[in-house]
Amino acid sequence: MNKLQQDTMNRRAAMSLVTGALLIAPHFSSMASTWPTKTLRIIVPFAPGGGADVSARVLAELLAPQLGQAVIVENKPGAGSAIGVNAAAQSRDGHTLLMGSNSMVINPLFNPAIGYDVARDFDAVGMVSAQPLVLVVPANSGIKSVPDLIAQYKGKAEQLTAGNSGKGTLAHLTSEIFEAETGVPLTPVPYKGESALMPDLISGQVSLGFLNLPSVAPHIKSGKLRALAISASTPHADMPGIPTFRALNLQSLEVQGWAALLAPKGSIPEEGLTRLESLLTQALATEAIKNRFVMLNVSPVIQSRQVTATFLRNEAARYGKVIKDRAIKPD
Repeated sequence: MNKLQQDTMNRRAAMSLVTGALLIAPHFSSMASTWPTKTLRIIVPFAPGGGADVSARVLAELLAPQLGQAVIVENKPGAGSAIGVNAAAQSRDGHTLLMGSNSMVINPLFNPAIGYDVARDFDAVGMVSAQPLVLVVPANSGIKSVPDLIAQYKGKAEQLTAGNSGKGTLAHLTSEIFEAETGVPLTPVPYKGESALMPDLISGQVSLGFLNLPSVAPHIKSGKLRALAISASTPHADMPGIPTFRALNLQSLEVQGWAALLAPKGSIPEEGLTRLESLLTQALATEAIKNRFVMLNVSPVIQSRQVTATFLRNEAARYGKVIKDRAIKPD
């Protein structure tokens, strides 16, 4: 091989190395800035099988391929969701999310010693789903409508019992709002969840209840319970003929159960939160999510991080006022 041939080969080799470096450099840069880098977990602060749990599992299935990492759901129930929420708030691994709900906002208002603060301890990723509450009475009740209920009991000494899924829950606070707005005296009766309340409500041992649509819909359709009104802003397709509280001029009863995806404050880089927000928006618009949510009687809610953060603050202010005005104290 002469010197000219050797120089040509050397130049080609050098060019090949430079080209390879140019191709590899962006790859390594991308790797350094890409999130997530390991398995992502979504903490659900409730037992398996509920709406928040199923929503989290559907999302996990859709998000994992897009994120390029496994997404697992970890249930941490207990203390009205406080155990799971605290576990998420304290996680600093940068790969933990929380499927939050109304209870995470209400609990600190009801009990300041709960250990976490939503605004201080969490970054919002976006809303996930929402469902209204339904005011129901036993099928054999003499109460036929909300106007009938008010006409019969407003200002009367006789008090109706209002079953709820626990003191300080959305159902309990909604009954407090109803009493304040209508003058109908209600005695709250707490149970350990809606499933524990349902037999007593159906049998008539409890006068009425404000229950989540997903749990109460089968009993309304079977004729065991009578629906009087729904807390949605517009009539609900699954509850034909049932008026909204807004239509009854009771706008303050427009409440909703909701689920939102959150991350421990500052634990996930900004680019990771932005990516999650985008992927969540895409997932909630898919037919897979819509179909699964329809089966759960919940609706997907597409909402930006900023709007979700504002919504959470507004929820805290709203229910904080109810707790203060009604002088509700923890046991």
